[in-house]
Amino acid sequence: MDPLDRVVKPKTKRAKRFLEKREPKLNENTKNAMLIRGGNANLTVTAVLKDIYAVKKPFAVLYKKKNITRPFEDQTSLEFFSKKSDCSLFLFGSHNKKRPNNLIIGRMFDYHVLDMIELGVEKFVSLKDVKNSKCPEGTKPMLVFAGDMFDVNEEYRRLKSLLIDFFRGPTVPSIRLAGLEYVLHFTAVDGKIYMRSYKVLLKKSGCKIPRIELEEMGPSLDLVMRRTHLASDDLYKLSLKQPKALKPKKKKNISHDVFGTTYGRIHMQKQDLSKLQTRKMKGLKKRPAEKLAEDGGATPKKAKSA
Repeated sequence: MDPLDRVVKPKTKRAKRFLEKREPKLNENTKNAMLIRGGNANLTVTAVLKDIYAVKKPFAVLYKKKNITRPFEDQTSLEFFSKKSDCSLFLFGSHNKKRPNNLIIGRMFDYHVLDMIELGVEKFVSLKDVKNSKCPEGTKPMLVFAGDMFDVNEEYRRLKSLLIDFFRGPTVPSIRLAGLEYVLHFTAVDGKIYMRSYKVLLKKSGCKIPRIELEEMGPSLDLVMRRTHLASDDLYKLSLKQPKALKPKKKKNISHDVFGTTYGRIHMQKQDLSKLQTRKMKGLKKRPAEKLAEDGGATPKKAKSA
């Protein structure tokens, strides 16, 4: 029996809070990522993992010791670390003669590997090499994807979904203009993926809307896709399933157009125009004979009192 599968009863309040934090919720916690060095990781791969960790903080765990494992051959160690650190995303770095400067990015579903994609680093510029001001830790980035391959090719489409999961950060109910200060740009062209990061500078423009400039901040990566391990359509569909409580209830007679405008349809009873009150005029006032005709004849005379 796996020691992590046994039922653990908390003995302290702190342990109880820890276990409650890991329980399934309607609105899940922000996804954490674990960054793991392989047994033969070189200086370039180690620097890439450190820079990605600096971008991803505080929703990341960096393992400093080397771990001798091969994710495409054996995934048990990744699943063990995922349970131990409660991380659903991972980035594994390794280096060998056949696959130099190798990165494997992936995600978990129910503590099992859902899909992972192997990328090769052809060019790397670290945060330290770019002598510009940096964004504060925990800044939520804006993600931009350019290139038809992200919409046409299934492997690139899954990579786009994986990168959004990895870098999106916490879900926020509202944003402010000054908080939009970090851009991650991914471009797919000629079989390569170019990752660039920029800091957004809001400058005076003479009107209410500021003039926007992008300043390269680092890290910068030129990547090429190698091996892929994608989940089946059924398993991928199961991983996207949402609880019924989160699904928005459909409102009757309400529709939206392409611009987001809301339209509502109102149902009313048929209106009797004969009882419609119009403007009161002496010329339109009914005579007593007309009123008697509408009532269906003459009304009986009142009996005289004795």
